[in-house]
Amino acid sequence: MAKAVQPIPEGFNTLTPHLTVSNAAAAIAFYQKAFGATEMGRMNMPNTDKVMHAALRIGNSMLMLNDEFPEMGCTGPGNDGRGAVTIHLYVEDADAVFQQALDAGATVKMPIGDMFWGDRYGIVADPFGHHWSIATHTRDVGRDEMMAEMACTP
Repeated sequence: MAKAVQPIPEGFNTLTPHLTVSNAAAAIAFYQKAFGATEMGRMNMPNTDKVMHAALRIGNSMLMLNDEFPEMGCTGPGNDGRGAVTIHLYVEDADAVFQQALDAGATVKMPIGDMFWGDRYGIVADPFGHHWSIATHTRDVGRDEMMAEMACTP
């Protein structure tokens, strides 16, 4: 008797980002250096170095990615510096991971700082055009306190 197939594969969560980048091999190396990613698997297009599919683990979550294939309508973010999506990464030490990402080649989109909602938070852009918010939850904030603090934020 065949084993029942899990509707969500083991090791995956309900939501898994899947990024398209201009150079998947370089992106994998960047995510390993910037965020401590572990490569779980990679499949190249036959007879090319182009990555058709790769899976990485960052913390307890999976990230899938592939190279651009414009002929199939599959392209990454534009070169205008605006990201359409931000990937949120909760970590133990936001300052350390933020600096690690910068050291790996990311650029600051929003400097890291203490936020009115209770996180230490900042945003970087990776070299492939994707934005990553990096945060550590530092305090629990009630709705009234959050609204009052937000009103004082410039």
